[in-house]
Amino acid sequence: MAGRAEPLVYLDTHIVIWLYAGLQGKLTGRAREAIEGSDLRCCQISRLEIQYLHEIGRITVGPEAILKELSRTIGLKASPQPLSEIVDEAFHIRWTRDVFDRLLAAEVILTDSALITADRELARNLDRVIW
Repeated sequence: MAGRAEPLVYLDTHIVIWLYAGLQGKLTGRAREAIEGSDLRCCQISRLEIQYLHEIGRITVGPEAILKELSRTIGLKASPQPLSEIVDEAFHIRWTRDVFDRLLAAEVILTDSALITADRELARNLDRVIW
């Protein structure tokens, strides 16, 4: 992470949704502190997962509106990582069959970043989880 003024931190999909919905109270103090002091990114796969959740009616807003609002309020940016590189990294992850988690973990590993998530399986398998 050399050369960055703030650490690069990715947000798991549920964290993005919680922040958009104003549910910061669901976050730990450590997660809130990391959000306040980090360069925040939304994974490529999280954008797709948010669209999926919108399509099946689990959330009422699509990814572009959510990212636009969170960009304005907390500086969240969509990741610029090429999907092909993320997929190549995901080939090495065998501890989950969940495609969303596998690609999210791959992007975090590829960028040598931290991940804010309440997901216990991700926390067990990634040494860079903040919760």
